[in-house]
Amino acid sequence: MKQYAFIFPGQGSQSIGMGKEFYENFTLAKELFEEASEAIKVDMKDLLFNDNPNLNLTQYTQPAIFLVSYIAHHILQQEHPLMPSLAFGHSLGEVSAFIIANGAEFGNGMKLVHTRGALMAKACEGQDAGMMVVVGVEDKALEEFCQTAQQNGKKVWCANYNGDGQVVLAGTKSDLSACESSIKALGAKRALLLPMSVASHCPMLEPILHEFGALLEEHLSGDSSTPILSNATLQTYQTKQEAKELLSKQLVSPVLYKQSILKIDSQVDGYIEFGNGNVLKGLNKRLSQKPTYTISNLDTLKETLQML
Repeated sequence: MKQYAFIFPGQGSQSIGMGKEFYENFTLAKELFEEASEAIKVDMKDLLFNDNPNLNLTQYTQPAIFLVSYIAHHILQQEHPLMPSLAFGHSLGEVSAFIIANGAEFGNGMKLVHTRGALMAKACEGQDAGMMVVVGVEDKALEEFCQTAQQNGKKVWCANYNGDGQVVLAGTKSDLSACESSIKALGAKRALLLPMSVASHCPMLEPILHEFGALLEEHLSGDSSTPILSNATLQTYQTKQEAKELLSKQLVSPVLYKQSILKIDSQVDGYIEFGNGNVLKGLNKRLSQKPTYTISNLDTLKETLQML
């Protein structure tokens, strides 16, 4: 029997109309939209289906992405029950993975990711926080550059290792901008500030760790049914206690997505990405010869079901 890793996307995968085909074609999806709206007192249909500027605010982006991932996963289980050998995600996606593997009730999961986003926004308010994508520089060279910049008082950290030659930095926009020409001098093909006002996966989020730990304690209900691979440490875990520690650590540590694929690639036959778009499939193409199937709408659901 083939072994699959279930993978879940993070911020940046959102788009207007996400989840709409599921909503229109599955009673399960309609019910989950209603339950989600009730849980966080936000009209999720309005947020996802209309041109709503709130969709790009992290406290709304995170529950939107989680909701569509949750629906996509449950539709697969309804159509073709399948247990993964393990699950993980990109940033928020790791939280989604743990919740979806029975680590929390759905409504509590919605509250958790909504408040996670609100806490991240609060920590970065007035801090000139931002992120920059760098393409074409070796990881080690970029890490050494950031260490030197930090010694010179700059707030610049490696935050996401997305794929060969693509790393996202976090820090203050002014420091990231000031480093741009030096990063290009290292051989970067691209060093581009992203349109966001949070600095994820770096020490700028340390002020919210205590509050986030309490949030995890409140909303996680127990152990996961599937081993989850940690973004921060590359260890697998299943208990609520480990989830509390590792999901907190993840907020202030880089997302080791590339390293995650390289670590587990020989143990699986393929990957199934649940949620809007195909961001992780795009990253995986550069990292693995194994197929990545996506479940983001009716067409991709049909294609994936045919391949399983």
